[in-house]
Amino acid sequence: MSLVLYNLLAVHAIIDPICEPSILEDLRGEIESDLSMRLDALTGPKSLQDAIKYSVLNGGKRLRPALTLLSCQAAGGDKCDALAAGSALELIHSFSLVHDDLPAMDDDKLRRGQPTLHIKTGEAMAILAGDAMMSLAFQWITDPQQDVSIGNQLTQELADATTRMIVGQVYDTLGGFAADSTPAQKLKLTHQNKTAALIRAACRMGGICADSSDEQLKALTTYGEAIGLMFQIVDDLIDVTQSTEHVGKATGKDQQAGKLTYPGVFGPDESKAQVLHLRNEAKKAVIPLGDLAHPLIELCDYMAVRTK
Repeated sequence: MSLVLYNLLAVHAIIDPICEPSILEDLRGEIESDLSMRLDALTGPKSLQDAIKYSVLNGGKRLRPALTLLSCQAAGGDKCDALAAGSALELIHSFSLVHDDLPAMDDDKLRRGQPTLHIKTGEAMAILAGDAMMSLAFQWITDPQQDVSIGNQLTQELADATTRMIVGQVYDTLGGFAADSTPAQKLKLTHQNKTAALIRAACRMGGICADSSDEQLKALTTYGEAIGLMFQIVDDLIDVTQSTEHVGKATGKDQQAGKLTYPGVFGPDESKAQVLHLRNEAKKAVIPLGDLAHPLIELCDYMAVRTK
Protein backbone atom coordinates (compact mmCIF):
# COMPACT_ATOMS: atom_id res chain seq x y z
CA MET A 1 0.00 0.00 0.00
CA SER A 2 2.76 2.44 0.87
CA LEU A 3 4.32 1.98 -2.56
CA VAL A 4 0.99 2.76 -4.23
CA LEU A 5 0.61 5.93 -2.19
CA TYR A 6 4.19 6.89 -2.94
CA ASN A 7 3.55 6.50 -6.65
CA LEU A 8 0.42 8.65 -6.42
CA LEU A 9 2.40 11.39 -4.73
CA ALA A 10 5.19 11.12 -7.27
CA VAL A 11 2.69 11.45 -10.14
CA HIS A 12 1.18 14.55 -8.55
CA ALA A 13 4.62 16.08 -8.13
CA ILE A 14 5.16 15.67 -11.86
CA ILE A 15 1.76 17.06 -12.84
CA ASP A 16 1.97 20.08 -10.52
CA PRO A 17 4.97 22.35 -11.15
CA ILE A 18 6.93 22.70 -7.90
CA CYS A 19 6.77 26.44 -7.64
CA GLU A 20 5.12 28.76 -5.18
CA PRO A 21 1.39 29.27 -5.78
CA SER A 22 0.47 32.75 -6.95
CA ILE A 23 -1.55 33.34 -3.79
CA LEU A 24 1.61 33.02 -1.69
CA GLU A 25 3.53 35.33 -4.00
CA ASP A 26 0.73 37.90 -3.82
CA LEU A 27 0.54 37.84 -0.02
CA ARG A 28 4.29 38.08 0.46
CA GLY A 29 4.34 41.73 -0.60
CA GLU A 30 1.70 42.68 1.98
CA ILE A 31 3.47 40.71 4.69
CA GLU A 32 6.90 42.15 3.86
CA SER A 33 5.48 45.67 3.89
CA ASP A 34 3.87 45.18 7.29
CA LEU A 35 7.01 43.65 8.77
CA SER A 36 9.19 46.44 7.40
CA MET A 37 6.87 49.12 8.75
CA ARG A 38 6.85 47.62 12.22
CA LEU A 39 10.59 47.01 12.32
CA ASP A 40 11.32 50.55 11.10
CA ALA A 41 9.45 51.82 14.17
CA LEU A 42 11.79 50.05 16.60
CA THR A 43 13.71 52.19 19.08
CA GLY A 44 16.93 51.44 20.91
CA PRO A 45 20.41 50.54 19.67
CA LYS A 46 20.73 50.53 15.90
CA SER A 47 22.79 47.35 16.16
CA LEU A 48 19.80 45.55 17.65
CA GLN A 49 17.43 46.94 15.03
CA ASP A 50 19.82 45.91 12.25
CA ALA A 51 20.21 42.41 13.69
CA ILE A 52 16.45 41.88 13.89
CA LYS A 53 15.93 43.22 10.35
CA TYR A 54 18.70 40.97 9.05
CA SER A 55 17.00 37.93 10.56
CA VAL A 56 13.42 38.77 9.63
CA LEU A 57 13.69 40.54 6.28
CA ASN A 58 16.44 38.44 4.70
CA GLY A 59 14.16 36.16 2.70
CA GLY A 60 11.81 33.44 3.94
CA LYS A 61 8.66 31.72 2.74
CA ARG A 62 6.32 33.82 4.96
CA LEU A 63 4.25 30.66 5.20
CA ARG A 64 2.96 31.22 8.74
CA PRO A 65 1.68 34.77 8.22
CA ALA A 66 0.23 33.71 4.86
CA LEU A 67 -1.68 30.95 6.61
CA THR A 68 -2.95 33.46 9.15
CA LEU A 69 -4.26 35.80 6.46
CA LEU A 70 -5.79 33.00 4.38
CA SER A 71 -7.41 31.39 7.42
CA CYS A 72 -8.95 34.75 8.33
CA GLN A 73 -10.37 35.00 4.82
CA ALA A 74 -11.58 31.40 4.89
CA ALA A 75 -13.58 32.19 8.03
CA GLY A 76 -15.18 35.19 6.34
CA GLY A 77 -12.92 37.92 7.70
CA ASP A 78 -10.81 40.66 6.15
CA LYS A 79 -7.19 39.57 5.80
CA CYS A 80 -6.02 43.06 6.78
CA ASP A 81 -7.36 42.38 10.27
CA ALA A 82 -4.90 39.48 10.58
CA LEU A 83 -1.72 41.25 9.46
CA ALA A 84 -0.49 42.07 12.96
CA ALA A 85 -1.05 38.48 14.10
CA GLY A 86 0.71 37.13 11.02
CA SER A 87 3.71 39.39 11.50
CA ALA A 88 3.88 38.42 15.17
CA LEU A 89 4.00 34.75 14.20
CA GLU A 90 6.79 35.45 11.75
CA LEU A 91 8.78 37.12 14.53
CA ILE A 92 8.38 34.06 16.77
CA HIS A 93 9.45 31.82 13.89
CA SER A 94 12.47 34.04 13.18
CA PHE A 95 13.50 34.10 16.83
CA SER A 96 13.39 30.31 16.91
CA LEU A 97 15.63 30.06 13.83
CA VAL A 98 18.19 32.49 15.27
CA HIS A 99 18.43 30.52 18.50
CA ASP A 100 18.37 27.12 16.74
CA ASP A 101 21.37 28.19 14.64
CA LEU A 102 23.53 29.00 17.69
CA PRO A 103 26.61 26.86 18.46
CA ALA A 104 24.96 25.46 21.59
CA MET A 105 22.05 24.19 19.46
CA ASP A 106 22.42 23.19 15.79
CA ASP A 107 25.60 25.25 15.15
CA ASP A 108 24.55 26.27 11.64
CA LYS A 109 26.55 28.71 9.54
CA LEU A 110 24.05 29.26 6.73
CA ARG A 111 20.40 30.31 6.70
CA ARG A 112 18.45 31.28 3.56
CA GLY A 113 21.70 31.29 1.63
CA GLN A 114 23.27 33.89 3.94
CA PRO A 115 25.47 33.70 7.07
CA THR A 116 23.43 32.98 10.19
CA LEU A 117 22.99 35.88 12.60
CA HIS A 118 25.56 34.72 15.15
CA ILE A 119 28.14 34.42 12.36
CA LYS A 120 27.36 37.95 11.17
CA THR A 121 27.01 39.73 14.53
CA GLY A 122 28.37 37.42 17.22
CA GLU A 123 26.58 35.11 19.64
CA ALA A 124 25.63 37.76 22.21
CA MET A 125 23.70 39.87 19.71
CA ALA A 126 22.05 36.79 18.22
CA ILE A 127 20.77 35.75 21.64
CA LEU A 128 19.56 39.25 22.48
CA ALA A 129 17.95 39.81 19.08
CA GLY A 130 16.07 36.53 19.44
CA ASP A 131 14.89 37.54 22.91
CA ALA A 132 13.71 40.90 21.58
CA MET A 133 11.81 39.28 18.72
CA MET A 134 9.83 37.17 21.17
CA SER A 135 8.74 40.12 23.29
CA LEU A 136 8.01 42.30 20.26
CA ALA A 137 5.68 39.63 18.86
CA PHE A 138 3.40 39.97 21.87
CA GLN A 139 3.50 43.77 21.65
CA TRP A 140 2.31 43.58 18.06
CA ILE A 141 -0.85 41.61 18.87
CA THR A 142 -1.93 43.83 21.78
CA ASP A 143 -3.61 46.58 19.76
CA PRO A 144 -5.56 48.86 22.15
CA GLN A 145 -8.16 49.47 19.42
CA GLN A 146 -8.79 45.73 19.06
CA ASP A 147 -11.62 43.89 20.75
CA VAL A 148 -10.33 42.81 24.17
CA SER A 149 -11.67 39.28 23.82
CA ILE A 150 -9.93 38.76 20.47
CA GLY A 151 -6.70 40.22 21.84
CA ASN A 152 -6.80 37.87 24.81
CA GLN A 153 -7.42 34.86 22.57
CA LEU A 154 -4.55 35.80 20.25
CA THR A 155 -2.17 36.27 23.18
CA GLN A 156 -3.12 32.91 24.67
CA GLU A 157 -2.79 31.18 21.31
CA LEU A 158 0.63 32.66 20.56
CA ALA A 159 1.93 31.99 24.07
CA ASP A 160 0.79 28.37 23.99
CA ALA A 161 2.31 27.76 20.54
CA THR A 162 5.60 29.39 21.51
CA THR A 163 5.90 27.27 24.63
CA ARG A 164 5.08 24.12 22.70
CA MET A 165 7.64 25.02 20.05
CA ILE A 166 10.31 25.32 22.76
CA VAL A 167 9.19 22.04 24.34
CA GLY A 168 9.61 20.37 20.96
CA GLN A 169 13.10 21.82 20.62
CA VAL A 170 14.00 20.38 24.03
CA TYR A 171 12.81 16.94 22.93
CA ASP A 172 14.72 17.26 19.65
CA THR A 173 17.96 18.50 21.23
CA LEU A 174 18.06 17.14 24.78
CA GLY A 175 15.49 14.33 24.90
CA GLY A 176 13.35 13.78 27.99
CA PHE A 177 10.91 11.24 26.57
CA ALA A 178 9.12 8.60 28.60
CA ALA A 179 11.31 5.51 28.98
CA ASP A 180 8.94 3.28 27.00
CA SER A 181 8.52 5.67 24.04
CA THR A 182 9.14 4.15 20.62
CA PRO A 183 11.15 6.05 17.98
CA ALA A 184 7.92 6.76 16.11
CA GLN A 185 6.26 8.15 19.24
CA LYS A 186 9.28 10.31 20.03
CA LEU A 187 9.34 11.67 16.49
CA LYS A 188 5.65 12.58 16.46
CA LEU A 189 5.75 14.15 19.93
CA THR A 190 8.78 16.25 18.97
CA HIS A 191 7.34 17.67 15.79
CA GLN A 192 3.74 18.09 16.91
CA ASN A 193 5.34 20.62 19.22
CA LYS A 194 8.49 21.92 17.52
CA THR A 195 7.05 22.49 14.05
CA ALA A 196 3.31 21.89 13.96
CA ALA A 197 2.35 24.01 16.99
CA LEU A 198 3.23 27.33 15.34
CA ILE A 199 1.59 26.36 12.04
CA ARG A 200 -1.54 25.26 13.89
CA ALA A 201 -1.52 28.57 15.76
CA ALA A 202 -1.20 30.49 12.47
CA CYS A 203 -4.45 28.96 11.23
CA ARG A 204 -6.27 29.37 14.53
CA MET A 205 -5.12 32.98 14.96
CA GLY A 206 -6.45 33.78 11.51
CA GLY A 207 -9.79 32.32 12.52
CA ILE A 208 -9.76 34.28 15.77
CA CYS A 209 -9.08 37.53 13.86
CA ALA A 210 -12.21 36.78 11.81
CA ASP A 211 -14.23 36.11 14.97
CA SER A 212 -14.96 32.67 13.53
CA SER A 213 -17.61 30.25 14.70
CA ASP A 214 -16.68 27.16 16.71
CA GLU A 215 -17.17 25.01 13.61
CA GLN A 216 -14.93 27.22 11.49
CA LEU A 217 -12.21 27.28 14.13
CA LYS A 218 -12.37 23.50 14.47
CA ALA A 219 -11.93 23.11 10.71
CA LEU A 220 -8.94 25.47 10.68
CA THR A 221 -7.42 23.68 13.68
CA THR A 222 -7.63 20.27 12.01
CA TYR A 223 -6.19 21.73 8.81
CA GLY A 224 -3.33 23.39 10.73
CA GLU A 225 -2.44 20.27 12.67
CA ALA A 226 -2.31 18.18 9.50
CA ILE A 227 -0.22 20.58 7.42
CA GLY A 228 2.04 21.31 10.40
CA LEU A 229 3.13 17.69 10.68
CA MET A 230 3.18 17.33 6.88
CA PHE A 231 5.51 20.32 6.65
CA GLN A 232 8.03 18.60 8.93
CA ILE A 233 7.93 15.30 7.06
CA VAL A 234 8.54 17.13 3.77
CA ASP A 235 11.36 19.07 5.47
CA ASP A 236 12.96 15.80 6.55
CA LEU A 237 12.68 14.41 3.02
CA ILE A 238 14.22 17.58 1.58
CA ASP A 239 17.11 17.24 4.03
CA VAL A 240 18.09 13.88 2.54
CA THR A 241 17.25 14.52 -1.12
CA GLN A 242 18.27 18.13 -1.88
CA SER A 243 21.57 19.98 -1.98
CA THR A 244 22.71 22.79 0.30
CA GLU A 245 22.84 25.14 -2.70
CA HIS A 246 19.22 24.42 -3.62
CA VAL A 247 17.81 24.67 -0.10
CA GLY A 248 19.93 27.60 1.12
CA LYS A 249 21.01 25.91 4.34
CA ALA A 250 23.09 22.89 5.31
CA THR A 251 21.42 19.58 4.47
CA GLY A 252 22.06 16.09 5.82
CA LYS A 253 22.99 17.39 9.27
CA ASP A 254 20.13 15.72 11.16
CA GLN A 255 21.12 12.31 9.88
CA GLN A 256 24.78 12.95 10.69
CA ALA A 257 23.87 14.08 14.21
CA GLY A 258 21.82 10.95 14.81
CA LYS A 259 18.53 12.84 15.20
CA LEU A 260 15.23 11.11 14.65
CA THR A 261 13.77 11.95 11.24
CA TYR A 262 10.81 10.58 9.31
CA PRO A 263 12.91 8.99 6.55
CA GLY A 264 15.22 7.55 9.20
CA VAL A 265 12.39 5.99 11.24
CA PHE A 266 9.86 5.09 8.53
CA GLY A 267 11.91 5.13 5.32
CA PRO A 268 11.35 7.45 2.33
CA ASP A 269 8.40 5.56 0.85
CA GLU A 270 6.34 5.44 4.04
CA SER A 271 7.25 9.06 4.81
CA LYS A 272 5.87 10.11 1.43
CA ALA A 273 2.75 8.04 2.10
CA GLN A 274 2.25 9.93 5.35
CA VAL A 275 2.61 13.22 3.47
CA LEU A 276 -0.19 12.17 1.12
CA HIS A 277 -2.42 11.10 4.01
CA LEU A 278 -1.94 14.37 5.90
CA ARG A 279 -2.46 16.36 2.73
CA ASN A 280 -5.82 14.70 2.18
CA GLU A 281 -6.82 15.17 5.84
CA ALA A 282 -6.01 18.87 5.68
CA LYS A 283 -7.98 19.45 2.48
CA LYS A 284 -10.96 17.47 3.74
CA ALA A 285 -11.04 19.52 6.95
CA VAL A 286 -11.63 22.86 5.19
CA ILE A 287 -14.12 21.70 2.54
CA PRO A 288 -17.04 22.82 4.77
CA LEU A 289 -15.67 26.39 4.58
CA GLY A 290 -16.60 26.48 0.89
CA ASP A 291 -14.94 28.49 -1.87
CA LEU A 292 -13.23 30.77 0.64
CA ALA A 293 -11.00 27.84 1.59
CA HIS A 294 -9.67 27.27 -1.94
CA PRO A 295 -6.44 29.24 -1.32
CA LEU A 296 -5.75 27.07 1.75
CA ILE A 297 -6.21 23.95 -0.37
CA GLU A 298 -3.89 25.37 -3.03
CA LEU A 299 -1.26 26.17 -0.42
CA CYS A 300 -1.57 22.68 1.09
CA ASP A 301 -0.92 21.11 -2.32
CA TYR A 302 2.22 23.21 -2.76
CA MET A 303 3.50 22.39 0.72
CA ALA A 304 3.22 18.67 -0.01
CA VAL A 305 5.50 18.77 -3.07
CA ARG A 306 7.87 21.68 -2.31
CA THR A 307 11.60 20.99 -2.66
CA LYS A 308 12.97 23.71 -0.38
